[in-house]
Amino acid sequence: MSAQPIPPDSPAAPGPDEPVVVLLTTFPDRDQAAAVARGWVEAGLAACVHLAPAGLSIYRWAGAVESAEEVQVTVKTTAGCLEALSAALDAVHPYELPELLLVSPDGGSEAYLDWVRQACSTPSRAA
Repeated sequence: MSAQPIPPDSPAAPGPDEPVVVLLTTFPDRDQAAAVARGWVEAGLAACVHLAPAGLSIYRWAGAVESAEEVQVTVKTTAGCLEALSAALDAVHPYELPELLLVSPDGGSEAYLDWVRQACSTPSRAA
């Protein structure tokens, strides 16, 4: 799997007060997740993407209880990147309905939050 295309309307660099968000998703294997994660970071849509070791997901789908090995993906990004990141996820994800959950931190290290904002403002995203 190659890195996903970045929509041409990717947001401009975030400001100093841009909200930082954490996006949670899963992929069926580490290779797919790593390729997509690298593309997001290189494009400035994410400051960091963490891939957790594969685990077992048990879920209800189409009226049946299913199970599958999945890699948990945690994306640190900004609110301004969410629309482009969501479109990029939908463009390459192998699932019919990929997980996309958002967590908004109530706080955190200001230095870390500033780093996320800065990392999500690479020249490839400049207006």
